[in-house]
Amino acid sequence: MLTKKLTLTISSVLFGIICSSTSPRTRLLNNAWCRVLHSQYSYSGSFLGKISGRSTIRHEPPTGYQKRSFHDSQTSIPPQKPPSTLGIPDYQPPTTGLISYLPSSWIPYAELARLDKPAGTYYLFFPCLFSTLLAASYTHVLPLAVLETSALFFTGALIMRGAGCTINDLWDKNLDPHVARTRLRPIARRALTPFQGLTFTGFQLLAGLGLLLQFPTQCLYYGIPSLLLVATYPLAKRVTHYPQFVLGLAFSWGAFMGFPALGIDLLSDPTASKAVAALYASCISWTVLYDMIYAHMDIKDDARAGIKSIALRHEKDTKAVLSALAVVQTGLLATAGIIAGASPVFFVGSCGSAAATLGLMIWKVKLKEVSNCWWWFKYGAWFTGGGISLGLLAEFLSQDNHTEDRTKTRMPCSAWRELGLNL
Repeated sequence: MLTKKLTLTISSVLFGIICSSTSPRTRLLNNAWCRVLHSQYSYSGSFLGKISGRSTIRHEPPTGYQKRSFHDSQTSIPPQKPPSTLGIPDYQPPTTGLISYLPSSWIPYAELARLDKPAGTYYLFFPCLFSTLLAASYTHVLPLAVLETSALFFTGALIMRGAGCTINDLWDKNLDPHVARTRLRPIARRALTPFQGLTFTGFQLLAGLGLLLQFPTQCLYYGIPSLLLVATYPLAKRVTHYPQFVLGLAFSWGAFMGFPALGIDLLSDPTASKAVAALYASCISWTVLYDMIYAHMDIKDDARAGIKSIALRHEKDTKAVLSALAVVQTGLLATAGIIAGASPVFFVGSCGSAAATLGLMIWKVKLKEVSNCWWWFKYGAWFTGGGISLGLLAEFLSQDNHTEDRTKTRMPCSAWRELGLNL
């Protein structure tokens, strides 16, 4: 008993010294110490149980704590419920949208796969669609084959984007609770355990493999390596200010898939390989651009949590960086069209729309407003991705793909060299 009293007295004195300091660093330490005490001896377990919807997760206070004081007083200490973290409301199950019709036990899995936020699926799908339409204009193929291939790619994007989000949340399970936008994700709010998330990832990857087997065999050689990039992206946020580049490598991988999906061997066709390389680089630039806008939504929380991003690194010159990325993206897209022998329809439709929509977005986006950044991220996929796709579709339909092999009519690279473009 004497030891306990001595310990409490020393703790009281030290805590009083800390509280009386006016140093900013000491005040920060004081706040951290208060949070530690609160998490150990108050009602954090009940709070976490409330936001996760699971009453079984509780950390009961030690016996007699509510009656204990530093001076052995019998005066009780009234319990205080902690305020909602970062001023964000507690979790509420969805009442609108597709996942609101699912059984309650399925909803956390649907949220983990981001089925309620499909913008990421569109961004993953568009590089596949660009590649498919460019390949369709490059060689002889029927429109039905393009439609079937595109449908398979969209299904694959839906599955693999969900798997990528699950992997990301497993890596970030200790970071997400400290960021306003992510603190109510299923694993962060403890609606699902990490083991459940890992199991769900396994099923998603198996479904993705089953879908990949529907494509020609060579697509396996191009598709499987992308999993390494999907798994390493969350780690990039911890070691570099440019994790968006790693995300671009993963999200743009579909640029490799359209040509082999339509039977074009990239290893034996150097012209197709060069066109795909330019398209892939163009999609990487686009990914970094739109995800830089997306990163501005979390810029304050990322700084507090120690998460690195390109938005933090270039906070003061973001629009200049965005403009440079737009120029690179449009230039590389045009390069892919030149190599593939595209007609002016492609350059006006795809390249022109990309330049116009990206320029409009960079001009209009308000980087200091979270809702505005989200609006441009959400609809920018359709503005830019849709414009490029329509241009490629017009290019495909403008060719006589039904009666003549496209490779006989496209302008070879030697012709471009005569015009001074050494590709």
